[in-house]
Amino acid sequence: MTLPVIGAALCVEDLPKFRDWLIEKDRDLEIQSFVSPDMLAKGDWHGLVETARNALDGYKGRMGIHGPFWGLSLSNPDPDMRAIVTKRMMQGLDVAEALGARFMVIHSPYTTWDWHNLDLHMGARGRVIDLVHDCLSDVVKRAENMGLTLMLENIEDIDPEDRKIFARSFDSDAIRLSVDTGHAHYAHGSTGARPADVFIRSAGEMLGHVHLQDADGFADRHWAIGEGTIRWHEVFRALSQIEADPHLILELRSVEGIMPSMSWLEREGLGQ
Repeated sequence: MTLPVIGAALCVEDLPKFRDWLIEKDRDLEIQSFVSPDMLAKGDWHGLVETARNALDGYKGRMGIHGPFWGLSLSNPDPDMRAIVTKRMMQGLDVAEALGARFMVIHSPYTTWDWHNLDLHMGARGRVIDLVHDCLSDVVKRAENMGLTLMLENIEDIDPEDRKIFARSFDSDAIRLSVDTGHAHYAHGSTGARPADVFIRSAGEMLGHVHLQDADGFADRHWAIGEGTIRWHEVFRALSQIEADPHLILELRSVEGIMPSMSWLEREGLGQ
């Protein structure tokens, strides 16, 4: 059996250090330097894009970015605030287009509060989906035209099916699911969510992207693989059992954890 090839989330300044490692297997790459609201508002990201493109000369892997997310809710009930969220998402796509990115990660709107309260209010679940459509419909259409995929990442999500339902409601190949293993493990340990492998199985053929990070079920740790309590053999078993070819991205608090994580995964026969 061929082991899955693992990539990483990096900032532009980290690219030279990991360039050879990325190129050796054309590993998946997620650039995370373009999430700053100040940078997007001022539009002063063009030089950083050029630096990234130069650093990646010769790289032929699947590259994307983490999209804007600070303070942005896709289901904000205030129409003026939703317009700002849409604008920031479009600015993220501007960056992605300039980079030649294939995907952009965006955050799920579902909160812990939603899980406990949405079913108490008639039509509340449909209302969330309507608000997200109002916010994202033009963004999804533009992503379609670009050939880019929006990866919808779990944050506080307790039931992974909620996110899947609204992703499918767009009826578009330009929106797929992302599973962050540490977010799932936090929610599993602290709010009673399903474990990380169930999030992956729930996503199924809709899974386009995975953030690999270890945690303890208490907080969003972003530890190196093997330092926490996630059941990694079951996570990779779930990945092998679904009909999908997701981007597999180490998203760690420190890039110094990338090589130790790779050593752990290789030693356990899970990835390369």
